Amino acid sequence: MNWLREPSPAAVAAALRVVTPELAGLPIAIPELVGRDDPVFQSSSAALGEQYVAKFAWSETAARRVRHQILVLQALAAEPAVPFLPEVVAASTDPLIMVTRRVPGTSLFTVAGSVDPDHAGAQLSRFLATLHGDQARRRAEAAVGGAPAWYPLATTSALRERFGRWVTAAEQRDVARWCDWADSVLAEPGGPQVFIHADFHGDNQVWNGGELRAVLDFENAGLGEPEYDLRTFPGPGMGPGTGLLTAITRHYERLAGRPLSVSRIMAWHARQALGDALWRSEAGLPLPDRRSPSAWVHDLAGRFRLLGLDV
Repeated sequence: MNWLREPSPAAVAAALRVVTPELAGLPIAIPELVGRDDPVFQSSSAALGEQYVAKFAWSETAARRVRHQILVLQALAAEPAVPFLPEVVAASTDPLIMVTRRVPGTSLFTVAGSVDPDHAGAQLSRFLATLHGDQARRRAEAAVGGAPAWYPLATTSALRERFGRWVTAAEQRDVARWCDWADSVLAEPGGPQVFIHADFHGDNQVWNGGELRAVLDFENAGLGEPEYDLRTFPGPGMGPGTGLLTAITRHYERLAGRPLSVSRIMAWHARQALGDALWRSEAGLPLPDRRSPSAWVHDLAGRFRLLGLDV
C-alpha cells in the first residue's frame, strides 16, 4: 500500500496518471483541510471536474481506512448488490486512491424537513436491511475480516464530567440521568452482530428529488448491532418529531424480519447527539444547526417523550 505524500492537487494528479490516466487531466479541487493533524483523519476527497470524486490519504493510519472502504465496496457490489452504493470507476492501493462517479444531489440534512417520512424511511430501510443481511456480511467478512465497526462516540463518563460547562445545572442533571440510563440499556446483550455502515448520518447520503441516490463513506464499516446504524435518525437535523425514525424501524422490521430496540437506538443516539455537541463546543465550533447545547438537550428530552421512553 502506497499512500500519497501530501494532500495536494499535484499528488492526486500523479496518482491518477498511474491508476486512470484518462482522468488525470481533469481540474482537481481539494477542500480546505483544517484540523487534520491527527493521522487518523488525514484523508480527504477531491472533486475531479464535475463528474468524479477521488478519495485519498496521506498517512498510513488513514490509508488503511481508505483501503478498507475500497475492499468493502467491492464486496458489497457483488450480486445481489447492496443498493445505493456509489459507482467505483477506478481503485488502487499502489498508489492508494479511489475514484467514484459523482452523484448529483444534496445531504439528507438539507431535505429532511421536506421529504415524505414514510417514503424516505422505506428507502433507508431497504439499504439497511440489505447491508445487515447474511449475504452482505459473508461477502464483507471474506474481504476485510470480522473486525468491529469503528466510530469514536463520546463516552458517558466524558458527558457526565464535561458537558455541564455548556448547559444549566438542571440540564446537566438530565444529561447525567440519560447517561445512567444509556449505560443500563447497553449493558444488556444486544441483537445479532451484522455488517453495519457505522457512520450513516445525513451528510453521508445523497438525495435528489425526494429519492435516495447514494450512500457514501464506508471507511468505518464493520460488525455491530443494527440499532447502531439508526442512532442519527432521531436528529438533530432530521426535521421535527421522530417520524423518520419511526418509519425506518417499521419498514426495516418488515424487510429484515427482525425486531429493533428503540431503547438501544436512543441509548446510542444520546451518546451521538450529546457527544457531537460536546466536541464542537470544546473546539469552539458552532453546532450544525447553529443552536445551543441547551437547545439540543431540550430536543433530546422531547424525543424521549415522543417515543414513549420514561428516561
